[in-house]
Amino acid sequence: MDKRMLGKSGIAAHPLGIGCWSYGGGSYWGEQAQADVENIVAAALDRGLNFFDTAAMYNDGRSEISLGRALRGRRERAVVATKVSPADCHRAAMIASLDASLSRLGMDYVDLFMIHWPLNPISVRHFTVDPALIADPPTAAEAFATLNELKKQGKIRAIGVSNFGAKQLAEALATGVRLDVNEITYNLLSRAIEREILPFCVQNGISVISSMALQQGMLTGRFTDAASVPPPQAHSRHFDYRRGGAESRHTGPGAEEEMFAAIGGIKEISAELGVSMPQLAIAWILARPGLTGALVGSRSVEELDENIEAAELRLSPEAVARLDALTAPVLQKLGYSADYYEDGENNRIW
Repeated sequence: MDKRMLGKSGIAAHPLGIGCWSYGGGSYWGEQAQADVENIVAAALDRGLNFFDTAAMYNDGRSEISLGRALRGRRERAVVATKVSPADCHRAAMIASLDASLSRLGMDYVDLFMIHWPLNPISVRHFTVDPALIADPPTAAEAFATLNELKKQGKIRAIGVSNFGAKQLAEALATGVRLDVNEITYNLLSRAIEREILPFCVQNGISVISSMALQQGMLTGRFTDAASVPPPQAHSRHFDYRRGGAESRHTGPGAEEEMFAAIGGIKEISAELGVSMPQLAIAWILARPGLTGALVGSRSVEELDENIEAAELRLSPEAVARLDALTAPVLQKLGYSADYYEDGENNRIW
């Protein structure tokens, strides 16, 4: 599959991005052997995939360390993206955060540097307990001025954001920064960006990269009902707030009935087409107008090869329309808030 440009940066990335959240191992996704990481990274590069997405917060920095080790001797073939916490977006803290990421990665620059969540008190409090930062979060003017400074220094090649809504993107652009990427949740079960965020990005030349392409395992087909989903994967607004236990931060009833009805229909279509359910879900994202790419985790070379087949799958307009119709009730139930973990006044994406 041909590579696609990240905004106006001139950086070409394969549409199938490698999500590196599991690298380094941690409580959320479990252990990940470094030997497996190195095999996956080498195989991805050999097969033409070049986009690797990590973040300072993933496994307390171990993801960056693991990815950096896997890319030793191969750095020039890769497009590396990492992220900074919104709590670290005052000038000095952002510079220190990037320097720490570069040290862990073993690199002197990253291709894409993103603010992980919007710059507001609600977002910041998820990354820090410092009351001063929560009360006075970094401003867009300060954060994007610092990013421009780091770009001029050659430490980053392109500037991006993650999980920004249309109003937040407009505020960022008003500072004069060139944004090349908005990485945000988008999949068959999470389509909120379609109304405002995706059109805004298309209009302003901002590439959209889908995170959580398989909705944390829901689109793999391994869960048959809501009760079978572990609490850490059941704390989004797709589920009744009681399902996620202490992990849940929303207060809504979810869309469990609509979601599992859609999953059943998606399974039927995947069987008809002779592809796996994850392949169908990935292919649907990459077929959407305005989408530049999708991030997918691969725990083995075999999973990587299955995901590559998905990137090469071409869905007919009829298949896309059927999938749209199947998942429309989930969209209608959950609405157009792109924050799938908070509700009401705690919504972080505007």
